[in-house]
Amino acid sequence: MKVNVKYFASIREAIGQGSELRETYALTLANLRDELLAASPAHAASLARGRSVRMAVDQVMSDETAVLNDGCEVAFFPPVTGG
Repeated sequence: MKVNVKYFASIREAIGQGSELRETYALTLANLRDELLAASPAHAASLARGRSVRMAVDQVMSDETAVLNDGCEVAFFPPVTGG
């Protein structure tokens, strides 16, 4: 299936792109994150399990158990703080 992956803020800067259309066999957000961790050193550093990363599927905040569907939008971004 194909998913549209979007990266925001410091994750976008580290990876060097704001989005990508990705062909994947991942069934869940956890599977996709594992796939992305193996994609490049920048992905591995930005999306590492020890880092605080927020995730959304189709603009709904999600945890790693979220199921992916063909054509869905997945977003990764750092926690947001206000002031």
